[in-house]
Amino acid sequence: MPAQNLYALFQQAFADHLERTAIQTDTGARYSFSDLDQQSARIARWLQSIGLQRGDRAMVQVEKSVPALVFYLACLRSGVVYVPLNTAYQSAELAYFMENAEPRVFVADPSRADALRDLAAGLGVEHLVTLGADGKGSLIDAAADHGGEHAICELAPDALAAILYTSGTTGRSKGAQLTHGNLISNAQVLHTLWAWVPGDVLVHALPIFHVHGLFVAVHCALLNASTMLWMGKFQPRQALEWFPQATVFMGVPTLYVRMLQEADLSPERCAHMRLFISGSAPLLTETFKTWQERTGHTILERYGMSETLMLTSNPCRPEAGSRVAGTVGRPLPGTDLRCVDEDGKHCGAGEIGGIEVRGPNVFPGYWRMPEANAKEFTADGWFKTGDMGQIDSLGYVTIVGRSKDLIITGGYNVYPAEVESYLNDLPGVDESAVIGCPHRDFGEGVVAVVVPLPGAQLDAGQLTAAIKAQIAGFKVPKHLFIAKELPRNVMGKVQKKALRETYAHIFDGQ
Repeated sequence: MPAQNLYALFQQAFADHLERTAIQTDTGARYSFSDLDQQSARIARWLQSIGLQRGDRAMVQVEKSVPALVFYLACLRSGVVYVPLNTAYQSAELAYFMENAEPRVFVADPSRADALRDLAAGLGVEHLVTLGADGKGSLIDAAADHGGEHAICELAPDALAAILYTSGTTGRSKGAQLTHGNLISNAQVLHTLWAWVPGDVLVHALPIFHVHGLFVAVHCALLNASTMLWMGKFQPRQALEWFPQATVFMGVPTLYVRMLQEADLSPERCAHMRLFISGSAPLLTETFKTWQERTGHTILERYGMSETLMLTSNPCRPEAGSRVAGTVGRPLPGTDLRCVDEDGKHCGAGEIGGIEVRGPNVFPGYWRMPEANAKEFTADGWFKTGDMGQIDSLGYVTIVGRSKDLIITGGYNVYPAEVESYLNDLPGVDESAVIGCPHRDFGEGVVAVVVPLPGAQLDAGQLTAAIKAQIAGFKVPKHLFIAKELPRNVMGKVQKKALRETYAHIFDGQ
């Protein structure tokens, strides 16, 4: 197979536009495509100077910044495997990630470096460098002495580009391996399907530690040599001010809800925009319709996962069909998607079944987890997403639930078993059950029900504070209840459906 490096594809796309503005930040800073190319070359040369080779891992937990994106590009061009982490992860989670991925470099926020230094050293991480939201840190200082030219590493399509950690149903995160071939195929398909044209400008409002912000938004913009209007943290007012000079916006449902709260959101404000895309969590039909009424635009909803990148999309071009509220559209070109029943038989139109997928965008498996790979892939090579859905007669996919109780809150994945494992380890806790309940802003909110040990006196506030110190904030239950027992069926299995019904309206009015 021919060599394929994703960065080489980007470089080819912007080769004739090196002095064009690649990124304009909300602080007024501007970076040209030449800046991105030269600065990533310097970091790539620094990585080589400290001995990193293709296939070595570089782990990153920093705030969003352009230099943080440049570090990712440097990893791509040098063949180093990029391992981004949510900035909310705490030390107990970081220890597991370091031990599992064995990174040779860890890039940390300066404010957390001292606390992480002993942990990193104890787990064999050779280099800990810093990078702040202001773009400054020991990483930038170290790379400054290196030249701005670098020969892009030639790689096979199956060479690893990134590992994304996604929470596991057994309480431990799994590292989804994504190859250069996976990322290239998905970027090219989305670039064509979403009708990117010269002159498109993207409002980049998402974090860059997960698929949506990095592998969808950034990749499409770089492949199109498009300018990105870059927010460090999402501000609805800033987004609206940028719409008259932009054409594309990508966001999670929460961002659309927040922009709808702006009084001057109007068709006139959005007249220059051509495409609004939503993903990472279910978009409420109410939000879909209200956005149409307020802006004159119809949001394009799509569906993807860390393990598969994008899988489906509502149509972009009118001639391809309508964008249907409540659906995630049709499978992408080159991606196969099916719904199967418990016996593995194909479901008919409108019948609900487990969603399975295959295609060039689907990952080869989890990092160092052969048992999980054997379980999550079928004998004929389809990946079991764990989502339940149905396909209508026109090929539109609707997600109806998640067989593994996955909670998606504000676009972030939370697996109940992981949160339960931390709760169950707290003093006085006998057992717990974590569920997702409907939440207007976040799609779902995390709710926990905890049963005390005999004689133990538990305080919901203290339990919440204790778990907050151990796990990422988006995983922390927004409501925690103390109960005498959990509902069970005759086989002793906890009935989470009953719990979800009990607390279904807990976030009403919030």
